[in-house]
Amino acid sequence: MKINVYDFDGTIYDGDSSKDFYKFCLSKKKKCLLILPKFTVNYFLYFIKLKSKTKVKESYFSFLKYFDNTDKLLDEFWEEYDKKIKKFYLEKNHKNDVIVSASPTFLLEKICKKLKVKDLIASEVDVKTGKFIGVNCKGKEKINRLNKKYKEFEIMETYTDSESDRPLIDLAQKAYMVKKNEIKCIK
Repeated sequence: MKINVYDFDGTIYDGDSSKDFYKFCLSKKKKCLLILPKFTVNYFLYFIKLKSKTKVKESYFSFLKYFDNTDKLLDEFWEEYDKKIKKFYLEKNHKNDVIVSASPTFLLEKICKKLKVKDLIASEVDVKTGKFIGVNCKGKEKINRLNKKYKEFEIMETYTDSESDRPLIDLAQKAYMVKKNEIKCIK
């Protein structure tokens, strides 16, 4: 199967959807501020290599526990933030597109469905607690997830904004680095 693989944040989405979602949720409930002390400590521990990125992200997404109806919240979020999908991506046909992202599946599902993307592979996070179910979908883990989902695939094109996606770049026939609205062929 021939596919095109896209990273999400910074690549087809102008910014970081997780940060934008937190700010959006904070505007709904100031109680979300309560996660900041623990998140800050965990981020520092990650910086000095005493915590994993997954644990830091779990402390970040723990704000989800303050919401009962995340489904409605996500509808409202994407109604406001879908305008941050970059123009170059909106102009493409998405029937062979697989978005592979470190962002949570629950956060990206609705926008991927709206864009009619073929498939989404992302970090599995419990929408009620913020706890990760498995490993953060980043770097080599993106290839592991593709291999698990598809028995045989060929990456025709990949688009990313980060060198952390080097494993995808190496597998792709063509690779593009996206910085804001500039797209540069790197392979």
